Amino acid sequence: MPEKDPVDFHPPRQSSSAWVGWVVMAAAVLGAAWWFGWRPAHTPAPQPAAEASAPASTPDDGASAPMTQASEPDNPVDALAPADTALPALADSDAHVAQALRQLLGAQRVASFLQLDGFVRRAVATVDNLAQPYAPARLWPVQPAPGRFEVAGAADAPTQTIAPANAARYHAFVAFAESVPLDAAVKLYARLYPLFQTAYEELGYPGRYFNNRLVAVLDQLLATPVPTGPVAVQLTQVKGEVPSTRPWVRYEYADPALQALSSGQKMLVRMGPDNARRLKAVMSELRRRVATGAVAKAKAD
Repeated sequence: MPEKDPVDFHPPRQSSSAWVGWVVMAAAVLGAAWWFGWRPAHTPAPQPAAEASAPASTPDDGASAPMTQASEPDNPVDALAPADTALPALADSDAHVAQALRQLLGAQRVASFLQLDGFVRRAVATVDNLAQPYAPARLWPVQPAPGRFEVAGAADAPTQTIAPANAARYHAFVAFAESVPLDAAVKLYARLYPLFQTAYEELGYPGRYFNNRLVAVLDQLLATPVPTGPVAVQLTQVKGEVPSTRPWVRYEYADPALQALSSGQKMLVRMGPDNARRLKAVMSELRRRVATGAVAKAKAD
């Protein structure tokens, strides 16, 4: 199933409207997945973007849904705050987003963590792809994590385990996510919601409601299982002319149940239980604020 791929991430024209909060939250909480990836020492060049198509329906988790017309949102954003009446066009939003993010977080932190070109489209695509089998790194709104994915155990063994030291790679980003002021971010998200809705419809969801998707994806991520011991991984077997040997190292979970999780859930598992717990706490607070519908609130209680 191809992932959602926003059509255009080229730098836009200068915008004059001020907005910032939700884009920070989207990067910090939902863009964290690329930081939680297992990047090999030498990563193959990215493949061309796949043609966008709707995600397959998975009735059990509710995070993917068929593209049917939605007449009313399940989680209306106007319950949080009214939308701004003079927002820039989505294509014109990047320059001021970058300026506002630097003012809020500081230029050094923004440069360290965020990918600013096409930020709104990247954030929306990230939310959508976290509930699907694959989430291509070319769409993430964050910079790659430092270092490399580490494993423990004999190199010639059928399986190895995720090294305990691997969790340290993600500490800085988790702290960044925890530092985002959620109340202010969510209010600004509501004010800027038309931009996110436009980006979501661009992915091929006319009539669908982005905030519904956000709540469903958060629910799925919060339901991610927590392994009770070391997590076994194995080299992905590559069939064909490319052998499954170093330097093209790619890992997958040895446990089929873990390997069958969505891309976002697998990312939470591989980052280590403490990092996952802290990030889940942030996501839970975010969900409590954006899940405005009666059914969503009842599920949370």
